[in-house]
Amino acid sequence: MSETTHDGTVAVTAAPSPDEGLTAAELAAKYGLSVSGARPSLGEYIRQLWGRRHFILAFSQAKLTAQYSQAKLGQVWQVATPLLNAAVYFFIFGLILHAGRGMSRDVYIPFLVTGVFVFTFTQSSIMSGVRAISGNLGLVRALHFPRASLPVSFSLQQLQQLLFSMLVLFLVAIGFGSYPGLSWLLIVPVLALQFLFNTGLALIVARLGSKTPDLAQLMPFILRTWMYASGVMFSINTMLAGRPEWIVRVLQVNPAAVYMDLMRFALIDGYGASNLPPHVWAIALFWAVVFFFGGFVYFWKAEERYGRG
Repeated sequence: MSETTHDGTVAVTAAPSPDEGLTAAELAAKYGLSVSGARPSLGEYIRQLWGRRHFILAFSQAKLTAQYSQAKLGQVWQVATPLLNAAVYFFIFGLILHAGRGMSRDVYIPFLVTGVFVFTFTQSSIMSGVRAISGNLGLVRALHFPRASLPVSFSLQQLQQLLFSMLVLFLVAIGFGSYPGLSWLLIVPVLALQFLFNTGLALIVARLGSKTPDLAQLMPFILRTWMYASGVMFSINTMLAGRPEWIVRVLQVNPAAVYMDLMRFALIDGYGASNLPPHVWAIALFWAVVFFFGGFVYFWKAEERYGRG
């Protein structure tokens, strides 16, 4: 565009920009720009997570290897720790408090060891999940990847640790007269359902812990209360005999008790179906599905906020 000035010269002015008057959001939309670190759609997020599956597996294996790398006994502590816990609980609850009443020693000792191992799986998944984001901020801020990879990887680490411990659990069961049978095949679906449940819980506490680091200090007290209410050291049916039926049912259908009792039913010959609540498999499936998918969506909704602020 040009115009003649008062002295006869011609002044050239720039043409108005086609982007003049557009807001930042309109400019971004016009040129196909997107917010850095924006949350992808749920479907795209799942695809990204699946694309990182090799990283998730390798990261969990590396964490498992490094967990006891400074200890002289190394990976032996993966099995020794829950066994020592079981020995302490047997001394206190089995010998002193007689919490195993109604069960022979050949049933109670595998009952107790199974409860400790299975509950430790859930407990460790939650404790590692609550620090999954807040304890790995350097990784979260330095690299772009679906943040759900971290709590999922930590849950997978705990599953691998439990699988090592299961060898000892099998030996304990056999040593007290419970030999391998068809019921042992139920271990696979029980572990699969518990893994889904644990992963969902880990995703939930990972989001909560990313903004409230103090949750990691509070969580041991919550987990200890949960353990005592879940029948790790005693039979809920026997211990609460004479109490209102609804109290017994509420404690029996809590997720920790459900997965422990299913594992005991699969492993221990003297632990029959009468110790299980009605529709126990449907309850186990319900907890796994609700917590896994609910936890995943809950974690995904805050994807763009992890590692910021």
